[in-house]
Amino acid sequence: MVLMAAFVSVVFVYSLVSRRLARTIVTAPIVFTAAGALTWLLPPTLNELALDRKAILLIAEVGLVMTLFTDASRINPQMLKGNRNLPVRLLSIGMLPTILLGAVCAMVVLGGLSWWEAGILAAILAPTDAGLGQVIVTSRRVPVRIRQALNVEAGLNDGMSVPFLMFFIALAEAREGIANPGTVLTRFLGEQLGYGIVLGLGFGLVGGWLLGLAHRREWMAAPLAQLGVVVLPLLCVITSEATGASMFIAAFVAGLCVQAGFVEVGRESVEFAEDWGQLFDFFIFFVFGLFVARAWAQFTPAVALYALLSLTVVRMVPVALALSGTGLSRPTVLFMGWFGPRGLASIVLGLVYLELEVALPGEPTIRLAITATVLLSILAHGLSALPGIEAYARTIESLGPGAPEFQTVEETVPKP
Repeated sequence: MVLMAAFVSVVFVYSLVSRRLARTIVTAPIVFTAAGALTWLLPPTLNELALDRKAILLIAEVGLVMTLFTDASRINPQMLKGNRNLPVRLLSIGMLPTILLGAVCAMVVLGGLSWWEAGILAAILAPTDAGLGQVIVTSRRVPVRIRQALNVEAGLNDGMSVPFLMFFIALAEAREGIANPGTVLTRFLGEQLGYGIVLGLGFGLVGGWLLGLAHRREWMAAPLAQLGVVVLPLLCVITSEATGASMFIAAFVAGLCVQAGFVEVGRESVEFAEDWGQLFDFFIFFVFGLFVARAWAQFTPAVALYALLSLTVVRMVPVALALSGTGLSRPTVLFMGWFGPRGLASIVLGLVYLELEVALPGEPTIRLAITATVLLSILAHGLSALPGIEAYARTIESLGPGAPEFQTVEETVPKP
């Protein structure tokens, strides 16, 4: 109760000054991470507080499920057509090298990790988080094509990272002799991946058709449309727990499929995310601050170096590779390479991995590397967002209106 009281108090105070803070370099993730860290440092009564790991994990999982469903439901499939499309390049050409390079850097810098453990770490840190750089994807000073590409990438790469994470965990369990290789791979392919896709298809297609039918025939009250949409990812959570499927894969697939029957789902899910979904995000960053305070003394130079490489080399090289041949200017490639922050998805995927209790030898190193990387991202990307926009906007002023940066693109969310 004390922990929740502290969190709710911070939410109230932040709501009072949120508009003024929006004009500064102090972002919401910075505020709630710092608040969580300070809560851990309060008198001994709080330090002795027994955190309910199951409850925290459930809240975090529901938060990520809602994010995956919301992001997927917002994406207009027409945006992903064409081999010169920036989101497609970032999600295809850029995704695999990011995981591979992240694993290689982990092997070289951290030491003592197996390839499978390095793959787990790389998959957890592969997703980007538009929320950490929200000012980037909403700023009118950044060309629409550029900010939308970053937004779509962040909306889809978290869902795409989940199968890689589950696959590396399955291989690590088999490699370490924790479970039978055949059993592990069958569980991964059949239950987590297979059942997850089936559940996502079912809830997405059927739920979308019912919502669309009710909307067309005006059976549904407008204020309750959001609740009807929100129920679908929650059903993915409930049924996944019962069947052993991956709730994240199910929610992501459901978000992609629901548009087939209910075109307006993007608007409804976005409104919910903006109104209520932020509470999940705030709580996750608050809890993350508690973990940061507890792990701070364990950070090593190697862990700090890996965090720095993860946000620079591991991100920027694949982005440069993905954007080659697009005609984008060097400042644009650098801008898009830098603003790939790690945040909500990495925190939750890390919690999910730890809760599985796989007991791999490199687990302490993986935990510290995730914590250090996300913490550095929260600070570095949050503090550099506004100055970065100003510098980038001045740099591209000399580009003509025909430059690739200013190419016309469709809106992410379909207009009602």
